[in-house]
Amino acid sequence: MSELFSGICRDQFPALRREENGRPVVYLDGPAGTQVPQTVIDAISQYLGNRNANHQGLFATSRESDEMLAEAHQAFADLLGVDDPGETIFGPNMTTLTFSLSRALGKTWNQGDEVIVTRLDHDANVAPWVLAARDAGATVHYVDIHSEDCTLDLEDFQSKLSSRTRMVAVGCSSNGSGTINPVRQICSWAHDVGSLVFLDAVHHAPHQLIDVAELDCDFLACSAYKFFGPHIGILWGRRELLESLQAYKVRPASNQLPDKWMTGTQNHACIAGALAAVDYLADTGRQLDGQDGLDRRAALEIAFAAIEPYEQQLTVQLLSGLAEMENYSVHGITDLQRMDERVPTVAITHREIATSELARRLGEQGIFSWHGNYYALLLTESLGLEPEGMLRVGMVHYNTADEVDRLLAELARMDK
Repeated sequence: MSELFSGICRDQFPALRREENGRPVVYLDGPAGTQVPQTVIDAISQYLGNRNANHQGLFATSRESDEMLAEAHQAFADLLGVDDPGETIFGPNMTTLTFSLSRALGKTWNQGDEVIVTRLDHDANVAPWVLAARDAGATVHYVDIHSEDCTLDLEDFQSKLSSRTRMVAVGCSSNGSGTINPVRQICSWAHDVGSLVFLDAVHHAPHQLIDVAELDCDFLACSAYKFFGPHIGILWGRRELLESLQAYKVRPASNQLPDKWMTGTQNHACIAGALAAVDYLADTGRQLDGQDGLDRRAALEIAFAAIEPYEQQLTVQLLSGLAEMENYSVHGITDLQRMDERVPTVAITHREIATSELARRLGEQGIFSWHGNYYALLLTESLGLEPEGMLRVGMVHYNTADEVDRLLAELARMDK
């Protein structure tokens, strides 16, 4: 399995051939945006070169463009495990889509209504709901965290639920600590009191296959550039909700799904690239299974069934190495028996060296990582780590054990 990911898959990513100071670059900045395979680059180029046209024209390139859009909606329905491609919405990014949805939902709230967000989330799944609640006169409750392992305080969450709760917004996985939240249970608790649930799956989508039917959420958003595609956002919502809510749009735009929520002219070239990103993952599953004709969802299931344990191996390797360096602290789950509760995103601090300095020194050695709060501001504030935040390294399936060893060696060298 590791041979496939470190060989065949890596060969498809042109960026992985880059060198700094004569050594290959180690891309551990994936949580902020992954690299892309050649098929994604080609799909964008081919769209712009051969069928670049606006929507619903009565001529060849527009018809071909619309065929691509229809296939892209189907691809994301397959990725998310839904039957209705009309429920998949494209937009500039997850943040913009979430603001649009929160604005529409906020118009249905009243004074005395309540909204729940968490201190573990990216601010794109906090600020839209806070601002919508402010405009509606609704109250916002913040779910606390257990600072020792950066997990949600579920007792605190349950204590904040009430018959007045209208929206629960929570991430599937933390982009700061890597924690996987028990969102299926959270959805159940929220629905028991009549609340809707919005899931931020941006950080989760590269690592585990999403099944919205199993999660039983009402809305879910992700971003293609976090799973090997271009910068574009995707929103899924239950059809009855998307149809009943008033979208903020121009009058001539269609009231039918999915166009109702896709305001303005979309970035068709990047949608073509996002389609190619999903198909890259599906083709990886077909390679693993040896069946070219496997349908997209089945192929995705095979791909992620291999990706998850491979990434867990890398995480165990990294955490085991960090455990031997007493000046580094890991902010997140470190128990090697709990790897199914986290994704391969690891946030650390050093007792004496600022995180910005750690990132700078690693960058000079061709190891790319992120420092700061990565917009998970409530998390770093809760941990008392502002303004420096943490050093975040994130692995995906194109990373290798040799790269983790190289990172650990550099961290150890800086610790001397």
